Amino acid sequence: MAVLTTAMAGTAALASTVSAHAEPAPSLDAVKARVDALNEEAEASIENYNGFKEKQQQLRTGADRIQERVADGQTRLNELRTELGVLAGEQYRNGGVDPAVQLMFSSSPDSYLTQASMQGQVATSQTELLKQLQGEQRRLDQDRTEAAASLAQLEVTDAALAAEKKGIQNKLAQAQALLNKLSAADRAKVNAQEAAARASRVSGRSEPAPAYQGPVTGRAAEALKFAYAQLGKPYVWGATGPSGFDCSGLTGAAWKAAGVSLPRVSQAQWNAGRRIARADLQPGDLVYFYADLHHVGIYIGDGKMIHAPRTGKNVEILPIDSMDGPVMGGTRH
Repeated sequence: MAVLTTAMAGTAALASTVSAHAEPAPSLDAVKARVDALNEEAEASIENYNGFKEKQQQLRTGADRIQERVADGQTRLNELRTELGVLAGEQYRNGGVDPAVQLMFSSSPDSYLTQASMQGQVATSQTELLKQLQGEQRRLDQDRTEAAASLAQLEVTDAALAAEKKGIQNKLAQAQALLNKLSAADRAKVNAQEAAARASRVSGRSEPAPAYQGPVTGRAAEALKFAYAQLGKPYVWGATGPSGFDCSGLTGAAWKAAGVSLPRVSQAQWNAGRRIARADLQPGDLVYFYADLHHVGIYIGDGKMIHAPRTGKNVEILPIDSMDGPVMGGTRH
């Protein structure tokens, strides 16, 4: 009994200590701040993912072309070897006796000389075929080396792509887990705040998306028309449309509709056009945010842009000053 009483007392004391040192539940503001930070980190990772994805596709296309060259080269090499074997057999059959002896015993010297000339042509053809064979073998060896290097690089890119994808999924899962820990009342507050924010950003899509009716003409107008038509479609990371977009997927698709091919990721899009200062932005220009340029939208005028924000949101119109990160500038195409 004494032992039992002591153990119970110790358990009670331990429970009291644990209770006294338990971390308080995070506040709604703290949860929102962490969720926003995780989503921001995820978006930066998404642009990395897009870059790896683009590189993977390029490497795979290149590797396929090299493999085709290797196959074609092997076929040509086999054909040359067959042809060389035929010539070698012909030379062996007709050139097994010393030429002087053949001439001495020939009943028709003219016929012999004609045959000797043909044998000389066979020897010359054989030499040329040997040169071709050696050249083809060198090219084939080079192509095989290039194919091996390309496939090794593709393997590295595949691993990086998988790691980046896993990191994105982990960040988004962490954000969702934090939201799931909120009480029903707090979750209602978050939803209400998001709805109010969407309303203040002039977007949302309870009504049909407005069509572009601005004064801009030419390719910029075509890009803007496309962007306006996507309002309300969901943000889908890694997507370039037509049912969903991420940030650079939207801007790339908008300008593709205008006949301009842009790189896949925001950082590469920044390097693809003519740089524009914030003060000189015009409708149709792309506008970039954060020091690492991991977010991009399409400027529509009046200090606003159309962009694909992040997971859980839709393509929307947003004042460029509403972003957490600074405006780094724009590009014109």
